[in-house]
Amino acid sequence: MTKQAFSPAGKSAAEISKGVTEILVLSEADVTTCIDLSQLLDVLEDGFKALSQGKVVNPPRPQLDIPGAGYSLAMPAWMEGMNLTVKIVNVFEGNLAIGLPSHLATISLFDPLSGLPVCIMDGTFITAVRTSGSAVLSVRALARRDARIATVVGAGVQANQHLHLLPLVRDFAEIRVTSKSFDDAAALARLHPSVVAVADLEAAVRSSDVVCLATHSYQPVIDAGWVRPGTHVSSVGVAPPGGEMPIELIGKSSLFVETKDAFKPTPIGSCELADIDPDFGTELGAMLLDRAPGRVSDQQITTYKAMGIAMEDMVAADLAYRCARRLRKGKLIVL
Repeated sequence: MTKQAFSPAGKSAAEISKGVTEILVLSEADVTTCIDLSQLLDVLEDGFKALSQGKVVNPPRPQLDIPGAGYSLAMPAWMEGMNLTVKIVNVFEGNLAIGLPSHLATISLFDPLSGLPVCIMDGTFITAVRTSGSAVLSVRALARRDARIATVVGAGVQANQHLHLLPLVRDFAEIRVTSKSFDDAAALARLHPSVVAVADLEAAVRSSDVVCLATHSYQPVIDAGWVRPGTHVSSVGVAPPGGEMPIELIGKSSLFVETKDAFKPTPIGSCELADIDPDFGTELGAMLLDRAPGRVSDQQITTYKAMGIAMEDMVAADLAYRCARRLRKGKLIVL
């Protein structure tokens, strides 16, 4: 015989309803206003440390494919002190032709004690800035202290966010942007007065201390031989089954990743790392905790390969949510 459950008010489970729930809704403009980029780098660093300490629940992401159109990923995460966070990101490359971003995301926050929804926010800006943020955090942690020249390869959303973030981590004498289309690189550079568009990719890489790959290329966009000793190279592009980072470069560098899941097959891991021993890579969080070495010489090439993980969405969404409540941003709806 099943035991009947009663609430403190004396009601049975069958008599209890959810009732009215107020949910804060944040638009893309609200979220953009509420994320300070310097603070974002700091909360990402804290998140990577917590991840390597086993404090973050960050399960593998399932992928739903829509043949001929795109795919959808569900990305949940949680750690103590934060709301349950679930991002749905839809990747539809054809959107660019109709004037929409190729990556569209929505993030939902839920109370960790009751499971009630507390906030729904646009996740498109967060998806862009947290991915670039993790790469630029790797620059902060791994590039030489005297790094003076940085080159961003790509001219899309990710490249744009890199250009906002890079000046926060080093006093670069020059930041360059280059792309397969010089016109695209020049258009992006015009949005950043201190950035220079360059046409010669090889020459730019050969003379750079930091190289940030931010493309949607299905094959390597640079040659490993162009990268000089002492350079830090980051990569955020995701384009299975190939990828933008040359395997040869990974083999001659000290490799850093978000988690060892990066070596799993896509959609969980990174396609460039599929055939590499996971022991070859170091978790960024472990390095930040001083549990593993980072840069140990000025001649060492370091690389960082990102796949994008839900922890990054969680800490960025938490930053936006706390700011929005403090500044009374967004709208309340009743569910």
